[in-house]
Amino acid sequence: MAQILGSNDLLNTPLTLPCGAIIKNRLIKSAMSDSLADGEGNPTDSQVRLYERWADGEVGLSIIGEVQVDPKYPEAPGNLVLGSHSNHKALQLLTSRASVKNAHIWAQLGHAGALAYQPLNQVKGPSALKIGEFECLGMSEHDVSLLPDKYAKAAEIARDTGFTGVQIHAGHGFLLSQFLSPLFNRRTDQYGGSIEARSRIIVEIINKVRLTVGRTFPIGIKINSSDQLEGGLTQEEALEVVHILDQTSIDLIELSGGSYFPGATSSSDKASSSPYFVDFAIKARSMTTIPLAVTGGFKTRAQVFNALSSNSVDFVGLGRAFILEPRLAQDWLHGIDRLPKFPRFTSSLPGGVTAWYSMALAAIANDKESEFELDLASAIQAYDTRDRGRINVWLAKFQ
Repeated sequence: MAQILGSNDLLNTPLTLPCGAIIKNRLIKSAMSDSLADGEGNPTDSQVRLYERWADGEVGLSIIGEVQVDPKYPEAPGNLVLGSHSNHKALQLLTSRASVKNAHIWAQLGHAGALAYQPLNQVKGPSALKIGEFECLGMSEHDVSLLPDKYAKAAEIARDTGFTGVQIHAGHGFLLSQFLSPLFNRRTDQYGGSIEARSRIIVEIINKVRLTVGRTFPIGIKINSSDQLEGGLTQEEALEVVHILDQTSIDLIELSGGSYFPGATSSSDKASSSPYFVDFAIKARSMTTIPLAVTGGFKTRAQVFNALSSNSVDFVGLGRAFILEPRLAQDWLHGIDRLPKFPRFTSSLPGGVTAWYSMALAAIANDKESEFELDLASAIQAYDTRDRGRINVWLAKFQ
C-alpha cells in the first residue's frame, strides 16, 4: 500500500468541541439507517457488534442513524427508539462496546414526519400536503409544541445510557428538514414563512436539549446544504441556517444534502468521483466558528486530506466507505492509502443501492461480509421483507 507523507498528523489531530469534549481524530462514521434494532426500538447483539467493529477500527466518532424520539413516526421499524419503553441495559451494552479505544458514540435523534414508515401510522409533516401520489397530514401547533420535550427526553436517555453525545437530524427530508424546506413547510404561524421562522422549532429543540443534558454534553446537528428538490431549501437559505445555528450552543454542524422524498435521487447514489459538499462547507465556514463536518462522496484518503487541509472543514464523515472497509479509519490514520472497492452495479433500480448497502451492514454486524453476495433486486427484496416482518412487533409495542 502506498504511503501519503505529511497527512497522518492532520487526520490524527484531536479536536476539542465547544462543550469541552475531545474527538480523538478527524474521521466520522456518519449516520446511516442500519435498521438492526429488534422491532421494539432496542439494540440487538448484531447492532452492538457493528458499532464495536467501527470503534475498534479507530474512528473518532460513530453516529447511529435514525434513533427515534417518537415511535409513531419512525423512518423504519428497525430503528432504535429512546423513550419510556427503552431497554437501558441493552443500550448501555451498545454504548460500552461502541466506545472502545476512546471512540465517541452519538445517537442521531430523528423524527421522520411526513416521510415516516407508512404501514405504522398516518404520516404527518409541518403542513398538510398532496404532491403527486405523496400525501401527508399537517401538524397542529400543539403537535409542534411537544417536539422540544421529546428531543430533550431522548437526549437525556442517551446521556444516561452511555452515549457520548447526540446529533439532531435536520437533514435528508425528515421532519426538521421538512420544517426548513418551503416545499414541505407552508405554515402561516410562527414556524412558517421566513427562514428564521422555519428554523425556530430547531432552535427551540437545541435550547431544550442543552438545558436538559448540561453544558458539557456534545450536541451536534445535521443539515442540508440544499434539498436538491424544486421548491426546496436553497443553498442561500442553508447558509442563513448556519448563521442562525452559530448563535446557539451547538457543538458540531454536519453538512450534507438531498432528500428521501419519493422519486428524489439520493446524493449518495450519484456516480461521482469527488465529494459533493466541500464547496458549500467553504462558504459555511465564513458564517460560523462552530466546528464543521462534511459528508458525502468521499472515497479516497487524498480527498479527506484535501478537505481537512482547506481549513474550512474540521471533520469528514464517511458512510459507505466504512461499510466496504470497516477498518478503513485505522489504515488511513496510519498512512496506508487503502482504496475501498466500491461495487459496480449492472442494473439500476429505485432504492436498490441503498438497500444493498443496508443489507451489507447486516453482514458486517454478523461478521459475515465475506459471504455477502446480493444483486440489487435481491437486496431490495431482503430489505423489504425484513421491515415487513417487524410491523406487527412494532405495533404491539407502541400502540
